[in-house]
Amino acid sequence: MTHEDMLAKLLAQAAGEGAELVTLRAVVEEASDLGAARVLTRMGLADAGAHEDLHELRELLRAWRDAKASAWKAVIEWTVRGALALLLLGIAFRLGLGDMFK
Repeated sequence: MTHEDMLAKLLAQAAGEGAELVTLRAVVEEASDLGAARVLTRMGLADAGAHEDLHELRELLRAWRDAKASAWKAVIEWTVRGALALLLLGIAFRLGLGDMFK
């Protein structure tokens, strides 16, 4: 059972016992807002600059991911280049071109 299902059942039960559905929804909404505010306060994100801080953190994370992807791409490119260079050297020695450098 999900949280939404549980909430719907509780609201239906309270409405069946005589509570107004509008009042119950308002209580749930206020409780949700209060809970969200508590979580943000505990996480240190309740101040006015929190939105900008989160935006900057997301930009930093995006830049880190881009840098990581670029680094892996460079490593793969250099590995392929090295393998191709070794392959060419092997072909050159196989064809006897290595004698030219002695």
